[in-house]
Amino acid sequence: MDKHLLQKIEQCRKELIALSVSHHLTSDVMVEASRKLDKLLNEYRVRNITNN
Repeated sequence: MDKHLLQKIEQCRKELIALSVSHHLTSDVMVEASRKLDKLLNEYRVRNITNN
């Protein structure tokens, strides 16, 4: 497993949660943070599919 990628996913998840305290779920900031997390999760999924 790629520990660095997992760390990036966890950090991004924490940032998204922190942003949710002060921003609406549909705000541009939240949407962008969510897209960033989605991209990382998709990268993780693709890496695991190709490695198995």
